[in-house]
Amino acid sequence: MTSAGGWECTADGLRLVNDGAAPDGYTNAQIDDYQHLSRRDFSWRPPLRLILRARFSHPSIDETADPATALSGTAGFGFWNDPFGMAGPRPAALPQAVWFFYAGPPSNLKLDIDTPGWGWKAATVDARRWQFAALAPTIPLAVPLMKVPSLYRRLWPIGQRAIGVAERSVPVSMTDWHIYSIDWRRDSVTFGVDGRTLLETASAPASPLGLVIWLDNQYMQVTPWGHFAWGTVAKAQRQWLEVDWVAVSMISP
Repeated sequence: MTSAGGWECTADGLRLVNDGAAPDGYTNAQIDDYQHLSRRDFSWRPPLRLILRARFSHPSIDETADPATALSGTAGFGFWNDPFGMAGPRPAALPQAVWFFYAGPPSNLKLDIDTPGWGWKAATVDARRWQFAALAPTIPLAVPLMKVPSLYRRLWPIGQRAIGVAERSVPVSMTDWHIYSIDWRRDSVTFGVDGRTLLETASAPASPLGLVIWLDNQYMQVTPWGHFAWGTVAKAQRQWLEVDWVAVSMISP
């Protein structure tokens, strides 16, 4: 927990709360299982299933035309490799994640060519793949070309596949209770909402990852045309993520 972040037990479950987040400081309410571990000691590898029942205090920016009424910051649940060392003294790394992820304004993580850079998504990323290492020397040349719309539409799918990005917007209200599932196998990931398949990917991270459930006040901007920014936002209203139950189990490969 940091700053105005905290937990609350309710009649329905556990709430991760941001209460009074300021724009000049990082606020986070988080549950994870990798504090102070090296990445090689993270607990989870495929094949497994994460399933939980959850809801949020505010709607997605996709649901409302007024950013002031939407959930702000980032939030979600799933598995990742904590690439920026936010939960322990570990070096930075290329990102890997398998999760349901929310980014509110002014975030713009434009990694999937057909999905907005913000909102409530099912998503994977695996920038530690050999395909990305092979493509990396071309980045200085490719980034300026991405500013040309026709070249962006032609070239970015190559980069997207190289970093293992697959995304799909989640077409349900964040403020309602829903059952979210992630079936993470060695060569694919299947995301489900209320028992219906939302997204099936053609690749998946193989490295051990850590479980994380969180709500914070940060934003990030990362685009193929070379725009990078990070910061924090104020939360004028109290916001929360509530989890009724959660389970992780092994599944068939």
